[in-house]
Amino acid sequence: MDKTIQTQINNIRSADRDVQNKAYFYILEKTDKPVEWAYEVWDQMIDGLTHKDNHVRAISAQVLSNLAKSDLKNRMLKDFDKLLEVTKDERFVTARHCLQSLWKVGVVGKKQQKVYMDGLERRFKECITEKNCTLIRYDILQSFRNVYDAVKDKKIKEKALELIETEEDLKYRKKYGSLWRGSKVR
Repeated sequence: MDKTIQTQINNIRSADRDVQNKAYFYILEKTDKPVEWAYEVWDQMIDGLTHKDNHVRAISAQVLSNLAKSDLKNRMLKDFDKLLEVTKDERFVTARHCLQSLWKVGVVGKKQQKVYMDGLERRFKECITEKNCTLIRYDILQSFRNVYDAVKDKKIKEKALELIETEEDLKYRKKYGSLWRGSKVR
């Protein structure tokens, strides 16, 4: 890994929001494609998931999701639950940023897709008691849609439609169903 990348990785933890934001955009752009240095920063991103600064937690979750495509050792299979924990963050905006990036894990391969699907199905069911349940569920179903659009696996669509059917409120069932236009949703 070159010095510029290491500097930007370090800057993710900067107290200066401008420096932190520049680092965030730089690292997200670099990790948009597979990188050779994923494991040089992997543990730093895992540690960042529990950092005291919610921006660091959000950035770490998004970078880690991006690094899934570079994960030749399949570390994400054991670390996915740590990412999933961030979807319960005390700061809802942090939780949402994490949740909205998880689809990148689901498109990497079949094993990652299974861990991703199982985790988000669990999250969909358990969030029922949370304040922002409908937004969480919408984001989960949007995430499923993103994965489906990328890999065209009908099991993803079937699981999404199955979860939508569990929604008791017709208004939200229709809203969730709008993500799957053309799919039969009662």
